[in-house]
Amino acid sequence: MLLVLVSCSKQESFVDENKGVDMEKVLKLKIDDEIVDVEWLDNESVDSIIELVNNEPLFINMSMYGGFEQVGSIGKSITRNDKQTSTSAGDIVLYSGNQIVIFYGSNSWAYTKLGKIINKDLEELKKLLGENDVVIELYLE
Repeated sequence: MLLVLVSCSKQESFVDENKGVDMEKVLKLKIDDEIVDVEWLDNESVDSIIELVNNEPLFINMSMYGGFEQVGSIGKSITRNDKQTSTSAGDIVLYSGNQIVIFYGSNSWAYTKLGKIINKDLEELKKLLGENDVVIELYLE
């Protein structure tokens, strides 16, 4: 399998010749009504998310948890490779194979790293994620 995935902020695309995913589109993340730039990692979990959103967007109801993260269920389990990880604000991880977690603080736990929000500083992330539950949208554009 050939997969090249680069930062969405550069508006470049990925190539996946084996799965029939549109080669001109990139994985995007919207938090409530705000599109954020994410540097996605090149791993099987991100591949699984791309497959999930290939035909239609995925909306996830997120809930604040612990005063440092938003957590929401994907609705199914996907490929994971959990490792003990210390996270920081902006990190996006997979928890238990079926939940997306977006951090506006930090934590240490066994997660699968997915990516990082790159266009928001700590205060912007706290304002975006730390005041209310949010809905995220993962989609290809």
